[in-house]
Amino acid sequence: MAKILMVCLGNICRSPLAEGILKAKINERGLSHIVDSAGTSSYHIGEPPDERMIQTALKHGVDISIQRSRQFRVEDFDYFDNIYVMDSSNYKNVTRQCRNNRDREKVDHLLNAINPDMNQPVPDPWYGGEEGFETVYSLVEEACENIVQTL
Repeated sequence: MAKILMVCLGNICRSPLAEGILKAKINERGLSHIVDSAGTSSYHIGEPPDERMIQTALKHGVDISIQRSRQFRVEDFDYFDNIYVMDSSNYKNVTRQCRNNRDREKVDHLLNAINPDMNQPVPDPWYGGEEGFETVYSLVEEACENIVQTL
């Protein structure tokens, strides 16, 4: 059973969406893997996802409303097999906490599941309006589909 962590800055937009989509895909296939999400910052600890992301996800049949933000911690390297980050800033913040090469090997950019080794960012939809949230949904959905096919 794989244990997968999705990470963005505040854990209220991109990573909760990635967690929700991947969990839904895993459930649809009758698999039993663990998926969670976290943020590199402490800005939103304990808060639900951004309402705009909740609505975008619901529009596509994914409910992320019960999730609550938490901060990434070093112990996550011990528990999770794969840690997917949303952009290069998240990558730097997570890998800065790596204790060894084994930790570092677990970390990858989420969109590398679509375009390997390109390290493309999942854009932050915060200021992008409804269209920005839809764009993020499409990118994250495609990446999660590719990930679930490897489980």
